Amino acid sequence: MPESAMIFHIDYKSGRPFYLQLVDQVRYAGASGALRPKDPLPPIRSVAKQLRINRNTVAKAYAELEALSIIQTIIGAGCFLREYDSPLTPQARRKLLIAKIDEAVVTAHQMQADHGVLRALLDERIQFFETKKTGRKKPAANPRASTATASDSAAANAMAAATDAAGSGIPSEVYLD
Repeated sequence: MPESAMIFHIDYKSGRPFYLQLVDQVRYAGASGALRPKDPLPPIRSVAKQLRINRNTVAKAYAELEALSIIQTIIGAGCFLREYDSPLTPQARRKLLIAKIDEAVVTAHQMQADHGVLRALLDERIQFFETKKTGRKKPAANPRASTATASDSAAANAMAAATDAAGSGIPSEVYLD
């Protein structure tokens, strides 16, 4: 069986269910390029032993990932990250993205962050994931993103910290400078 480079971490104090923390970590690893299509995930038993959690919890996470078409299980071989072939239509993907973007806009409004901060943060996150995938930095698509003030940066960091505190399952160093 191929060896997996995936290492899981559990935040026992977050209040977020362990299986969802594992799901988020695999989704993040796939989006950032840390896991590539056809890369293996570690066996359920070894993850459970490493994290000292019930193996049914890990199995539930893997089942959720399979239901989301993020991984595929091959009997006798293990679980592997799937190729990026969304079963959703472009309209369905757009609708789901709009819902997530709306959620971010509402959060920014509640945190009294202006639209410029939100745009700059979005550009920064896209840049981060592109850098992780390709290993090289792309020029900023939005010239206004580089003109953020110190207070804008502080507001963006506050938004990021609040997002992490909400239990996104993504490590806080991903969001904060």
